[in-house]
Amino acid sequence: MTFTLFFIILAVSLIAFIIIQKLSKNKRPVRRAFLSLISGAITLLLVDAASVFTGVYIPVSLLSLTVSLVGGIPGVTTLLALNLIL
Repeated sequence: MTFTLFFIILAVSLIAFIIIQKLSKNKRPVRRAFLSLISGAITLLLVDAASVFTGVYIPVSLLSLTVSLVGGIPGVTTLLALNLIL
């Protein structure tokens, strides 16, 4: 995965979340959208870092990054559940 593609995914996700937050009439749509994206990315990195201790590993790929950015913490939890089931 290239570095440019990561920033494109991040920018498109942020814009989509800003639109969603604006339509739901939040007072601070940009802040809420940014926090949602960051929480998903941090959760994915924490799961990846904890894989040494837990043995549960989610490879950081385009798909897992997109799911974690768009889905946030529930998206990473879904990736973990799918990893354990499959």
